[in-house]
Amino acid sequence: MIRVLIADDETLMRAGIRLILENADDIEVVAEAADGHEAVAACRGQDIDVALLDIQMPGKDGIAAAEDIAHASPRTHVVMLTAFGEEQSVTRALRVGATGFLLKDTGPVELIRSVRVAAGGDPVLAPRITRGLLERHVLSGPDTDAAQRRTEHLTTAERDVLRLLGTGLSNTEIADRLHLSASTVKAHISRILTRTGRTNRVQLAVLAHDAGLLAD
Repeated sequence: MIRVLIADDETLMRAGIRLILENADDIEVVAEAADGHEAVAACRGQDIDVALLDIQMPGKDGIAAAEDIAHASPRTHVVMLTAFGEEQSVTRALRVGATGFLLKDTGPVELIRSVRVAAGGDPVLAPRITRGLLERHVLSGPDTDAAQRRTEHLTTAERDVLRLLGTGLSNTEIADRLHLSASTVKAHISRILTRTGRTNRVQLAVLAHDAGLLAD
């Protein structure tokens, strides 16, 4: 079972998400929180696979909670719930370790699918949010020199994995392309994260782009 935390200061929003997720046989909502403090405490006290966090919450907001959860419960994959137009907040959340972003108007089928994807360790990005992030990234311009310095000490195998990850492939798809096991790919990604100082797959994808690896 995929164990889920829902954190939102709106009771009706939490109830609606719970109702949707409880229709899936492989998902269990094990905790709810009305603010960031409660969300972090829940992740410390239970084995949470996926934490759905509203960005805008009183007290400790979703971004601050995501950062604390990354340290308190590294196994928990954080997916931010956001409104369209909050790309700056999404960028901040990405920097502190969030691995997914969903709009609050996401449909039931997509919500369930996204929780499953997040639980597997793959990034979840709503298309409209992705477009906004890419536009901000293009306007600000890539820091190619810094990205190349971060990747220059990677092994050939690690660079191959990073390049394919940057194209959006899952671990299984990367394994098939490189004729490796999924566990080997996962181990490579873990080492790449450590060696490049990144915290999640989305940051690695941006790094691969900035370093020019997608053109290899």
